[in-house]
Amino acid sequence: MHLDGILLLQQLINGISKGSLYALIALGYTMVYGIIELINFAHGDVFMLGSFTAVTLVGLFGITNSPLTDPLAIIGVLTATFLITMTATGLLGVVIERVAYRPLRNAPKLAPLISAIGVSYILQNVGSAWKGPATINFPKIFPDTQYILFSNGSSDVRVRTTTLLVLASSLILMVALTLFVQRTKLGKAMRATAMDRETAQLMGIGVNFTIGLTFFIGAALAGGGGLLYGLLIGGVQFQIGFQAGLRAFTAAVLGGIGNIPGAMLGGFLIGMVEAMSDNFLDARWTQAVVFGVLILILVFRPSGLLGQRVAEKV
Repeated sequence: MHLDGILLLQQLINGISKGSLYALIALGYTMVYGIIELINFAHGDVFMLGSFTAVTLVGLFGITNSPLTDPLAIIGVLTATFLITMTATGLLGVVIERVAYRPLRNAPKLAPLISAIGVSYILQNVGSAWKGPATINFPKIFPDTQYILFSNGSSDVRVRTTTLLVLASSLILMVALTLFVQRTKLGKAMRATAMDRETAQLMGIGVNFTIGLTFFIGAALAGGGGLLYGLLIGGVQFQIGFQAGLRAFTAAVLGGIGNIPGAMLGGFLIGMVEAMSDNFLDARWTQAVVFGVLILILVFRPSGLLGQRVAEKV
């Protein structure tokens, strides 16, 4: 394989791994918008607090400088950290919906939007007060081995253990969400509420519970993404929610806001575009390239790649 081909494949792997994180966060944006037509700008900061929760838990488990070597201990720590982090951020999402959004559900659309921005600033300040402004090193839970996929003698395509974990965990969570929404009664209730809230309520669906469940699931996925981000990048900071949230929101719009498969597709595409721009152009141009791709696609496909045109309600 030619050197350029090896470099391209390496960046594809890097882009897919980071894109899977964007997809997880984007699911929260698209689920909330799909059910109550609200852009939850605080969602990226829930992801940030999820990463802070995860790094705190890993420290409480006694992992600081040396990674674990016992496979059972690694599985136990990862499982416990995932479950506690996702539960904590899921409950935070429910509290945010109950306190900041539910009272404004019938208000003009600008009111909950402003409330979401306010909640975002509050969560950022909570993160800053909790861990400070400096970047915190995320402890290595397990040895991060590199495996060679391809080699031409002078250059290699490598994949890290952490990358494999991030990809596997993200795909499992996304498949589980898809099956939940498509195959369960609660998922059917979520889809019915998204289609017509008033009619769903008349049919006996607990709309408030369903919306709260949507916030819980979206925030829990963001929390899981926070843990995976810390493992992949190796450091967390209170402002990571803004950048990751912006990328994830872009992914949700690119794929079709309100569309779950679209959010996944958009996340992977944004991750790959970002990786290619960082390495083949210049990292300083990455932001412009990402939004340039978004604008170009929306010019020809205003509803996003997998979005559907809907009639305007009057």
